Amino acid sequence: MKRIVILPLCLLLLCGGCGKKSSTAANIQEQYSRVATAQMEAEVTFHTPQEDRSFTLQCTFTPEESTVTVTAPETVKGVTATVSGEELTIAYDGTRFFGWERQPGKDTIQGKLESVLSRLQGHPVDVTGAGRTDAGVHARAMTANVVLDVEETPETIRDYLNRYLPDTIAVREVKEASPRFHARYNALGKTYRYICFDGPVKPVFDRKYVTLLDYRPDVERMQQAAAYLTGEHDFASFCGNPRMKKSTVRLVDSITVERRKDRVIFTFHGTGFLQNMVRILVGTLLEVGRGYWEPAYVQDILAAKDRKLAGPTAPPEGLCLMKVDY
Repeated sequence: MKRIVILPLCLLLLCGGCGKKSSTAANIQEQYSRVATAQMEAEVTFHTPQEDRSFTLQCTFTPEESTVTVTAPETVKGVTATVSGEELTIAYDGTRFFGWERQPGKDTIQGKLESVLSRLQGHPVDVTGAGRTDAGVHARAMTANVVLDVEETPETIRDYLNRYLPDTIAVREVKEASPRFHARYNALGKTYRYICFDGPVKPVFDRKYVTLLDYRPDVERMQQAAAYLTGEHDFASFCGNPRMKKSTVRLVDSITVERRKDRVIFTFHGTGFLQNMVRILVGTLLEVGRGYWEPAYVQDILAAKDRKLAGPTAPPEGLCLMKVDY
């Protein structure tokens, strides 16, 4: 017997035999609602018109977990029910993309992934990322999840994606994940790195991944300012969304600033970041580094909760998502 846990928000039956959504999706939703209301078990009969086959599944609602467990034979009249979650680790050069999130008529990372996976699946699929990087921002290890009903192995899915994705996107790994896994909500922390270049000769080969400076910032002053920003604070002054209604309190447990020859490298680790937050933090630290503000002034910026008092939003090309913790 095969037990498949289906989250309420994704209540669809996917049949590997036909490769398409069942025509009884409405029936599933109706039966699910009845089960959830009565907190009981129910039998649901499904029909696949493509192959003129019918079969019955046993559905059990678990109120404590708000899920439905579907129990089905491994093969029901030749149709195998296969629903699995996949966890993807993705690297990309964000230079020419309009960010992670899909946008009509624009090239985005999420859009490209969904396009290729939808071709593999045979119908549209949704890919969920651990976050939404801005236009021009890069990633070495973005995590995403997707639910598929294909027979291919994770390695085959990875190879298929890399065959059809543009050269600026690479899927480093695909592995099976629980249907409950959510790349965004299950994330425990993220690491971002921002690189500035202040040397005398422009960097030809990595120019798309650094921000060029025409001055040499004082790293020690920026380290002092970073110490005031480390910890749990209300980062409203560092949020790029003026209409933010949710809490702007975040925990940033580590900020390092170091020089490596002609490069200044900022590394941030925290449980979560607001829109444009890392880039605004970098822009503020650079203002301290060039002598415009004293390091302690960042405490006043934090306390004010006013975006207009913080530094400029640093350009996107120097920023890279390095890792997501789970």
